[in-house]
Amino acid sequence: MFFVDTLEFEGLGNRSYLAGGAAAAVVIDPPRDIDQVIAAAAGRGVRIAYVAETHVHNDYVTGGLELARVTGASYLVPAAAHVSFARTPVADGDTVHVDAGLVLRAIATPGHTPHHTSYVLERDGRGVAAFTGGSLLIGTVGRPDLVEPRLTEQLARAQHASAHRLADELDDEVPVLPTHGFGSFCSSAQAEGDATTIGRERTSNDALTLDVDTFVQRMLAGLEDVPAYYAQMGPANAAGPAPVDLTPPRRADADEISSRLAAGEWVVDLRSRRAFAEGHVSGSFNFEGEGKLATYLAWLIPWGKPVTLLADTPEQIGAAQRELARVGIDRPAAAATGEPTGWVREGEPLASFPRARFADLAQVRERGDEVLVLDVRRDSERVGGYIDGSLHIPIHELHGRIGEVPDGTVWVHCAGGMRAAIAASLLDAAGRDVVAVDDGFDAATDAGLPLASG
Repeated sequence: MFFVDTLEFEGLGNRSYLAGGAAAAVVIDPPRDIDQVIAAAAGRGVRIAYVAETHVHNDYVTGGLELARVTGASYLVPAAAHVSFARTPVADGDTVHVDAGLVLRAIATPGHTPHHTSYVLERDGRGVAAFTGGSLLIGTVGRPDLVEPRLTEQLARAQHASAHRLADELDDEVPVLPTHGFGSFCSSAQAEGDATTIGRERTSNDALTLDVDTFVQRMLAGLEDVPAYYAQMGPANAAGPAPVDLTPPRRADADEISSRLAAGEWVVDLRSRRAFAEGHVSGSFNFEGEGKLATYLAWLIPWGKPVTLLADTPEQIGAAQRELARVGIDRPAAAATGEPTGWVREGEPLASFPRARFADLAQVRERGDEVLVLDVRRDSERVGGYIDGSLHIPIHELHGRIGEVPDGTVWVHCAGGMRAAIAASLLDAAGRDVVAVDDGFDAATDAGLPLASG
């Protein structure tokens, strides 16, 4: 008997796993907030005997060191990884006995990082699950460019070899259980589906169907921008992250919110983009708590800048605090909940800006009005088509490039509305007149807006 439970973290696009037998289990690539992992093990009635890292992560802060300390588990970390804490080093071919009849075997799979290691759970000598971390993903592989630019091509070639090694050593029916690929920028492309096996990847994954030169050329040509905060994650994980503190932040009143804004700190409103547009604290930024909060806030904010959170409820603050801790934004400076009228001093008005659809933009253009359109999508998205005459500044560059946006009312859009709302809040805080286009980009064609490409 064995089990594999998946712990999914949609905001960061990653997964962790709890796998084991009747009495003991191993945790693969745990999140920073380990309480849910401990609860999952308790629900299974098993002891966490091992915590295993596939690599030193670049996109989130691990909870592995703390989970091992709290549970007394052995902490398995690739032997070649340079870390500053005591751990059980694992090398290619090493095994540990998880439970009766269950063995975890390490397979060196360099590519995502030089030291990357996958783990195969074997029952009575046969592989029953492959935990592939940032190596073989669903329909793709982990990106090879997060360690050192001079190593990128070498690591891309290693990814190809590692994928083939996994396919050669494992049976077709073995489930492939990656950490990345569900929205994480650690993936060289997004996952094609929700589950896969070695057999399926053998016939559909470029790493297994293309020769190495073609594979490397395609992958390197398609790599996306790297979130700025990734530069902080590897060093934090190598040093050994501190335990996370999820106690509620101190409450901020209107005077403190105003004071923090005046000091140049970030005040982040977690409410829906609709609610924010209708009324918000002037100077605050809108990162929806239900969106990819950690990814985009950590990407845009100057690292170490104090952040105050605003939300409808304490529960929303708590959820955001948990999400942000996963990327090393550990303690909000303060927080406030309730109605936005309570976040401004008496007599101060709330700020607002209009929302629109692409059809509204088309109508304005048809009247002959001069309209400035700002596209904040990534380069790879814009290549597929853009509104003719639009200005392009990707969302992660906008905060530092607002001065490049010409005077006048700015109609800002992305692919679906979330990033446009972030951009609109940045522009609004800078004193610009803005209209947030809250619409899917496909609607631009339906509205008759002329598109260009290239």
